[in-house]
Amino acid sequence: MSTTVTVLGFSVLALLLAGYLGQQYLPPPKPRIVGIDLGTTYSCLGVYHAVTGDVEVVSDTDGHQTIPSMVAFTDDERVLVGRKALCQAEENSESTIYDAKRFIGKMFTDEGLQKEAARYPFTVKNISNRIEFILPSSHHVSHALTPEYIGSRILNHLKETGESYLGVPITKAVMSVPAEFDEKQRNCTKQAAALAGIEVVRIINEPTAAAMAYGLHKQEGVSDIIVIDMGGGTLDVSLLNVQGGMFQTMAMAGNNHLGGQDLNQRLMLYLKDLVERKLGKPLTNAEDLQHLRLVVEDVKLNLTSHDSILLNVSFPSLGNSFIFQDRLTRNTFEKINDDLFQKVLEPVKIVLEDIEMQPNDIDEIVLVGGSTRIPRVRQVVRDFFKKEPNVAIDPELAVAYGVAVQAGVIGGMWPLQVSAIELTNRKLRKVHVE
Repeated sequence: MSTTVTVLGFSVLALLLAGYLGQQYLPPPKPRIVGIDLGTTYSCLGVYHAVTGDVEVVSDTDGHQTIPSMVAFTDDERVLVGRKALCQAEENSESTIYDAKRFIGKMFTDEGLQKEAARYPFTVKNISNRIEFILPSSHHVSHALTPEYIGSRILNHLKETGESYLGVPITKAVMSVPAEFDEKQRNCTKQAAALAGIEVVRIINEPTAAAMAYGLHKQEGVSDIIVIDMGGGTLDVSLLNVQGGMFQTMAMAGNNHLGGQDLNQRLMLYLKDLVERKLGKPLTNAEDLQHLRLVVEDVKLNLTSHDSILLNVSFPSLGNSFIFQDRLTRNTFEKINDDLFQKVLEPVKIVLEDIEMQPNDIDEIVLVGGSTRIPRVRQVVRDFFKKEPNVAIDPELAVAYGVAVQAGVIGGMWPLQVSAIELTNRKLRKVHVE
């Protein structure tokens, strides 16, 4: 008997030693499942690395960790995705599709959708009780341009980028969706992934993913967490109750027309007016306007980390005959958008009122979305709650971090993490403010 126990003991020790040596000297296994954040304005792909437990958002060849959620169709029958689509959007506006996530899983008869569709330069139509994007007659596209198809092109681009980086095929993913998405919208998101050759092994809510990125699912006791997600086109606020890895969304509110694009538009109009005053005539050339729009995005990003920026802008149609020079301050940017910054708090107040809580009842504040990097947005939130929000992780990547962690859990990657369990509240509805 003692001999058997001794042999067993040596066997266990040998296995432990082999595992330790394997972790120390053998290359870690490649992630078997990735995490994908298919966003309204930007999308990205994250991976959880075994052994180190590090989470990484994969960059493309140009070093960008996110890509614009945009697909363009050109006259010479090319399909452009991401930044390539963005760079020609002004000149090819009727054939450049964006914000497809707003339409996924919806019927054209849904309340407010026709009004929503009229906002875009491309055509949105009801075809056999489903939404399709219609290109100008000069384009010859054989397939239906549904929101799912547009999503699949974006997902395929992320898939190819991830495969190039990891050196292995990507066939499975954990994906995030807004907490308000119903079953049909979640299934349509899975269909978009299937068209890109990706099996969605689990879908989790974006606020849950963001909270997981900060490890809030591993805290002891009960926590009330508010997640403020301000991206390119929408503002979503969710109040989560978290206990032992279990997440329950208690209240939701949001503004479907408040995000970085709205801040950009204000800045675009401001700079366009300055340019036209110095130029002495209207700026109407499509290529010039596209160039200025790209400059505006860079200016906004630079003013996030600097108090002012010196502009030195030339325009394609004018060559060197006209160069616009000016200094723009963060203070000016904040004044241009002051009313929009104040609107950030409107859905926050609705969520708190709905659950009958006060700002000081909130244990954690999580900021998500690229627009929450803006100092004024953070200040408005900080002053309201009188508490510092969680901003250690780039807000634009927080959801991708969370889904990557969940992908690592499902893929059995070491070191093991606590999985998130979402409790469904079927009666919960999101309150919209405009």
